[in-house]
Amino acid sequence: MSNKELAKQIADNAKAFHAKLEKEPNGRYRSWEHCYTIFHKFKGKKPGKSDKDLLCLNLAFYLASWGMYRGSSFLLQQDYKVHGKVVDIILDKKYAKLFGADCKDIDLDLLIEVSEKIRSEYDDIRKKVNKVLGKVVKGKVSDTLVTKVLMGTFGCAPAYDRYFISGVRSKEVATQNFNKESMAKLVDFYKENSKTFDNALSSMKVNGLNYPQMKLLDMGFWKIGFVADGGDENKAL
Repeated sequence: MSNKELAKQIADNAKAFHAKLEKEPNGRYRSWEHCYTIFHKFKGKKPGKSDKDLLCLNLAFYLASWGMYRGSSFLLQQDYKVHGKVVDIILDKKYAKLFGADCKDIDLDLLIEVSEKIRSEYDDIRKKVNKVLGKVVKGKVSDTLVTKVLMGTFGCAPAYDRYFISGVRSKEVATQNFNKESMAKLVDFYKENSKTFDNALSSMKVNGLNYPQMKLLDMGFWKIGFVADGGDENKAL
């Protein structure tokens, strides 16, 4: 498959994904839209107590909707307010330019910096939870959790979950681990096919905001991975 053909497949996948979403006004995948919208509203600002509470609640529910509150998750043992320090990190003025950034404008060093701060905060929470439960902490907090937070708030990185990873691996577009190298490959891939991708994104909006470019890659590669792993293409949502 040529680069041009792959770009069209990803764009078509994203449009199909979004079209199904539009038919479900209260579908669980709309949690991303709600979370992204409210964080965009407060980018670079210091929210009041009630606003911060709402931000924590939206982040928690989005993560739950997207599979991060399964039985084995340390987050399941905490209430939604545990995301408070992560919200503070995300809304630091230093990172405001990452919100909804086009691929050509994403500061990858800044993105990796904020991702590691988010990972460190969740690592502290996980250690406390596991200490109470008498469990041994192994490895680092997953790229899946960190990147789902990035996607749900900034919208400038795809969620490196099982199917997205399978998708980019099968098409050899980026590495399967979230890092600067992998993100740089995704940025280049988008820029090389910007006409096709931008045209697909033109009809995708939420509360007056354009869907971010990385969201298109997230949706497009997710479907490729879902089907590649044996999923029914007609149920890829």
